[in-house]
Amino acid sequence: MENNNQQSINLNKFISSTGICSRREAEKLIVEGRVTINGNPTQLGNRVFKNDVVKVDGRLLQHKPKTLYIALNKPVGIVSTTDSKERNNIVKQVNHPQRLFPIGRLDKPSEGLIFLTNDGDIVNKILRAGNNHEKEYIVTVNKSIDVDFIKKMSNGIPILGTVTKKCKVEKVSEKVFKIILVQGLNRQIRRMCEYLNYEVTKLKRTRIMNVELGNLKPGDWRELTSEELKEINKMIATSSKTEEASVVKENPKRLKPKKKFSTIKNDFNKKSASFRKTSPKNKKKSTNFSSKKKQRF
Repeated sequence: MENNNQQSINLNKFISSTGICSRREAEKLIVEGRVTINGNPTQLGNRVFKNDVVKVDGRLLQHKPKTLYIALNKPVGIVSTTDSKERNNIVKQVNHPQRLFPIGRLDKPSEGLIFLTNDGDIVNKILRAGNNHEKEYIVTVNKSIDVDFIKKMSNGIPILGTVTKKCKVEKVSEKVFKIILVQGLNRQIRRMCEYLNYEVTKLKRTRIMNVELGNLKPGDWRELTSEELKEINKMIATSSKTEEASVVKENPKRLKPKKKFSTIKNDFNKKSASFRKTSPKNKKKSTNFSSKKKQRF
């Protein structure tokens, strides 16, 4: 092939850039043998050049469409999934002509701000906990909030086999508080409250990173502004796209070196042991012991 000096792109990245799926899902399609380039079977690591024809399951993939980033005020009852089997899925709610998928989740009984996009590259950069991107919520609970509740929520709560990261929590009114997270554990706020014997009656996400929900009505959406996108791109410029960003690195325990025994000491011990065995006293003892043994049987 004479394509070496031409501009190219990784196959999985190309598939993701068309908006049909994320990079990880694209890798699965390649491994399953469902992708071809110019009619030839493909494998991970293949690259796509300008005039290449890429097909998935025999269907032609078009080059990257306009990249879209949408802010939706998700109503209660809408499910953050693209699964067509789910009657109340978020894609139907948006009803956009382009194929979009949500960045992260917002529980069915929760409401508020969620992003949708056709850009598979940005998803993990925003979601990984280790990248420390803030998400802000206003939460209503079933009983009065006290100082102890705020303190414990702020310092971390043991849920799902881990302890939540320290976060900012502020009392708004008797039963309402504001919380800012950099994590996205499954039903995190609800589980944290349940651990302290509180029940969440209303949960609303009001901010993701630099984007505010503002006056957007439930069910309505808007495209992110160029200023918002510029700021987001700055914030994710150094973000990791891999799971390493969500792993807290621990300092490995240093093992103390084992004490080395000198060969001189070992030789001495061996010699002294053999000396004890061959000594007259030991001979007598062993003879007496064996004779006593014989007398017993």
